[in-house]
Amino acid sequence: MLSYLELVELANGDIVLQRSEGDENPLVTIKFSKETREHIVGSVLDVARAMVQAGIEAAATSAEDDGFIDDEDLDDEDDQGPDAKTVH
Repeated sequence: MLSYLELVELANGDIVLQRSEGDENPLVTIKFSKETREHIVGSVLDVARAMVQAGIEAAATSAEDDGFIDDEDLDDEDDQGPDAKTVH
């Protein structure tokens, strides 16, 4: 079964990355201080999305550097086949 991920801003201001099925245990929690929120232009969700994307890319690069992923195993960004996963 394909699992989708979503970013959600909670009532307390925390932003969590969770499975869209509503699992109560978030995969990642991002907390911005009040001071930081005052300096963010636009939505904190946009910043959180960029942070998560950067983390995913860093993990993929690290796995590739450690020999866990072959260059041939990396999908083209335009590939939207049946196994493609989306973070939104």
